[in-house]
Amino acid sequence: MFWTSVARSAPPLPNVAHSLQKLLPKSLPPALQNNPGNLYQVLSRSPSGGVGKHVHQLRWSQNGIEDCYWIVTRSKFKGEGNHGRAWGKLVWRGKEVSEKPERIRGSLKYKWAEGVSKSKEPQPSGLSPSS
Repeated sequence: MFWTSVARSAPPLPNVAHSLQKLLPKSLPPALQNNPGNLYQVLSRSPSGGVGKHVHQLRWSQNGIEDCYWIVTRSKFKGEGNHGRAWGKLVWRGKEVSEKPERIRGSLKYKWAEGVSKSKEPQPSGLSPSS
């Protein structure tokens, strides 16, 4: 049969994954990056407006304050997601402080990130992380 011999002699397919990788941008656009920013920038990256997300101020981690975060219950954005208002419940050192949602303060003043605050352990000087 003619068609079977042609199928065997066809050149191999090019590496499609490599070709698609070339079409993608070298770095993600700012809206898709998981970089810290003001509260509204962090929340506006998610399709739900951040509702249900845990967010914390980076300074809490830098000061060794662990297991603290806000659970976002509502958000309203202005100015392409750089400004607005957000409400949530505060969890401080593992215990819920807020009985009902309250306005989240310091949203433009401090840097925020998704997740729960974790203490940053200082590396002893002169030692590498692998030792």
